[in-house]
Amino acid sequence: MIDNRGNNLIFLLCTPRSGSSLATVMLQNHSRVFATQEMWFLMGLSDLPLAAQRPYGGQGIVRQFYNGILPDETFENASRAFALQVYNGLLQSSGADMLIDKSPRYYYNLEFIDALFPESKRIWLIRNPLAVIASYKKVNKHVNDRFAMKEDLRNPKFNIKMADITIGLFRYFDYFSAPSSYAHHLRYEEMVKHPELELQKLCGFLGLSYEEGLEKYGEFQDSAKSDLYYSMGVGDPFVAHHKEPHLDSLHSWKESLDREEIEMYTRVLGAKLFHDLGYSEELEEAQRITGVQFQMEPDRELLELRTKQLADASGCVWKEHYQLQSNPGSPRDDMSLPELQQSVNAQQLQLQITLRALERRLEKSYVEQRRLQSQLEATRQKIKRVKAMIPFGNQLSHLASTYLIGGKKR
Repeated sequence: MIDNRGNNLIFLLCTPRSGSSLATVMLQNHSRVFATQEMWFLMGLSDLPLAAQRPYGGQGIVRQFYNGILPDETFENASRAFALQVYNGLLQSSGADMLIDKSPRYYYNLEFIDALFPESKRIWLIRNPLAVIASYKKVNKHVNDRFAMKEDLRNPKFNIKMADITIGLFRYFDYFSAPSSYAHHLRYEEMVKHPELELQKLCGFLGLSYEEGLEKYGEFQDSAKSDLYYSMGVGDPFVAHHKEPHLDSLHSWKESLDREEIEMYTRVLGAKLFHDLGYSEELEEAQRITGVQFQMEPDRELLELRTKQLADASGCVWKEHYQLQSNPGSPRDDMSLPELQQSVNAQQLQLQITLRALERRLEKSYVEQRRLQSQLEATRQKIKRVKAMIPFGNQLSHLASTYLIGGKKR
């Protein structure tokens, strides 16, 4: 089962069309692993404080509650509890004890994932970016969905697929740029060339023993887990056409993309990213096909535009160049405190909520500014006096704050 630090929880992270369906359909054949095709629900959970418009109204009230009343840590604890109910409920129905959440657009809320489950395992599935857009083009044509990169990549109108292949890729690159014992890099090309070897490495990272034949996923298609996996009908529609990994798509980008598409996308990403990702040979081939010597740096103006567009459309705010955080002041399994501390901390929590509400009102108010400043200072002094009631002063006060007060807003 998954605990509140994220042990036994696995996030498979990559931009869409990077091969995550193939990786998941092989991993979910392991007797200890459960996976559905995609979940995505953590994005909706992290968006609750943004208070999207609803027919019942109250959008401003909801935002004030989440952003001016409810402490950040309380919201994170509630989100963690809900996610654990979802994840462990799925595990109970499957007989497995480890779960894969494969949701490519989780580049949207990496900070939220780290805050909720700092000890979860994160797998970064890396694929040649030109092969990614070739797959986008192929799959979207198959399902009659739009993917017109030449028209949309530089179009000032927001397009989530253009965000995926630009800022999504750079978000994952930054996130996995520092070494971490909680991260594993899985290269698509190696996965299809040497699936057994790569699955052995992956099982080792996850603390699992490799089980013979995991890569031959066609042999598991009659199992209950596979039935559930395929029942969602999302992900790569072509995975079920084969019984094990194949090499057909490794170089197909050279035929499926035209010269203009290759040049346009490579200019946006810049040559440095191809080198850093390990695709120098593919970059040389792109330069040969197009006759262009690409600049090292990406098109930062376009990346900034796409970032702003997604922020404006969603209300989300990212930390620039955010890297994986494995222990960001995360929860402990034992949440009990002595009775005295619980009583004092309840007072602290009430005062903290009052403090946040006053701070929010102060930001919006000019007429009552002096009165609110005075009330704000009085509340801060009460918090100090309440802290002084706890035996041993700072040490136990710190424990209480850690458990029951919105950390970032203290």
